[in-house]
Amino acid sequence: MTKRIFHAIFWVAAAILAACSVLVTGVLYGYFSAYQQNSLAQQAALAAKGVESAGAAYFDGLDAGDIRLTWIAADGTVIYDSRANASEMENHGSREEVREALESGTGESSRRSTTLGEDTLYRAVLLTDGTVLRVSVTKYTSFMLMMGAMQPMILLLLAAIAVSAVLARRISAKIVRPLNSLDLEHPLENDVYDELSPLLVSLERQHRQINSQLELLKKRHDEFSAVTENMSEGLVLLGGDGRVLSINPAATRLFGTDEDCVGMDILSLDRRLAMQQLVERAESGTRCETMMELAGGKYQVDASPVVSDGKVSGVCLLAFDVTEKALAERQRREFSANVSHELKTPLQTIMGSAELIENGLVKDEDLPLFAGRIRGESARLVSLIDDIIRLSELDESGALANEEVALLTAAKDAAALLEPAAQARGVTIEVSGEELMATGARRLVNEIIYNLCDNAIKYNVQGGRVEIKVAPRDGGALLTVADTGIGIPKEAQGRVFERFYRVDKSRSKETGGTGLGLSIVKHAAQRLGAEVSLESEPGRGSCFSVFFPPAGVPRAETGIDPEVIDPAI
Repeated sequence: MTKRIFHAIFWVAAAILAACSVLVTGVLYGYFSAYQQNSLAQQAALAAKGVESAGAAYFDGLDAGDIRLTWIAADGTVIYDSRANASEMENHGSREEVREALESGTGESSRRSTTLGEDTLYRAVLLTDGTVLRVSVTKYTSFMLMMGAMQPMILLLLAAIAVSAVLARRISAKIVRPLNSLDLEHPLENDVYDELSPLLVSLERQHRQINSQLELLKKRHDEFSAVTENMSEGLVLLGGDGRVLSINPAATRLFGTDEDCVGMDILSLDRRLAMQQLVERAESGTRCETMMELAGGKYQVDASPVVSDGKVSGVCLLAFDVTEKALAERQRREFSANVSHELKTPLQTIMGSAELIENGLVKDEDLPLFAGRIRGESARLVSLIDDIIRLSELDESGALANEEVALLTAAKDAAALLEPAAQARGVTIEVSGEELMATGARRLVNEIIYNLCDNAIKYNVQGGRVEIKVAPRDGGALLTVADTGIGIPKEAQGRVFERFYRVDKSRSKETGGTGLGLSIVKHAAQRLGAEVSLESEPGRGSCFSVFFPPAGVPRAETGIDPEVIDPAI
């Protein structure tokens, strides 16, 4: 802008200077022309007096300088000329100034001389003897005047240009200085030209509008960040070019990256073909989903196109953790298959034995054997159904009456009930410890102790031992049931609490177990807010521990999450 103002002022000054030069030249030309004519008239009068008094002798040795003298007879014949040979000159009787002089006594004219080829002023005076004396001089033209004043005019022009440039620079800088110092953040606080007031008012209005929009945008951004940062699902927003625009903390954990990945291509985070196909389908405008292994878990990744003005401008990826769902679905299928198998096996035995008896294929002396087999399988079937019903009851969240339960007494009662089964296998049961109280439903406490002891007897070795102890721990009570049995492999310890899961299925058939005992223990402990743990080594036995928290301690403080205890149940 400074350059434009400078150029405008400079060229205006130059144009004014040029106009003034032309005007001055014209004025000077008029002045000098009038001066030259007056001077020529005076010189003609003086020369006429000289000729009349001295005649032709007046011209002898005369140095006329720039003036040309011509003496002309009444018939137009040139008698004398100060610059040319009179005898060679043409008749001047027809010349305008000569005719006027012969008629009125004086005459004037201005023309280009055919003899000298110059613009010339002529003054003719009629002498008393009838002859005419003409005085002429080269006329000043504007070009001659300018050429004569060329040097001073050039110097003046250069000085004027220099002064114009300096003034133009200073004036343009002075004009622009207030504009350069404008405070655009506070437009109405500027003290500048009145002509800028509408612009500054408009800027102030736009500032308020922009600030309002920025505050609203920041609020929405903060709300969006607060929501996405606390999401357990992974959220990734992609631009139209497939590059990451935004990613929440959950997604950075799943893809093993950080926020520096913003601006990178999504395929640089996950190069699997499934991800590439998912993004390509979403970019084509189709909502789609796929299952992926992310961060050691199973996730469902949904891809939704972001449509703007009828075009797909981006893609939204949302990753849901379906690990527990997949595990629950797998265990549900296993549970259904196990229930069907566990029910089918005793029923087939019962049906087979009944069919043999019905068809008379069993001897009378063998009838007690087949009847005992039917009774045994029926009892096994009833026990299995009772356990399934019990698990279903534990699944329900109905409130149970709480009471103080003496753990050592409950352990002795369970040992007494299981003593016949222990003697049959040659297993010794030992109960020791302190009489500590646990707060909860008595029936659930009894089921935990009974099932753990029953399990320790069934999977013990001949002549083995089962130790039940009750000891204080962290203000609560710790119940341990240890055996000298076959033990549990490390890889199976995480699944022994699943329904129908058996480490050794052939041994389970021999012991008559349903595979639901430890599941009942886990569920009952969950309802009581207790914590169950296992330590085992193949060939050296197992030790199950149940920690009952102090009365009044919330379940969360025990370190037990009901969803973590057995998510598949």
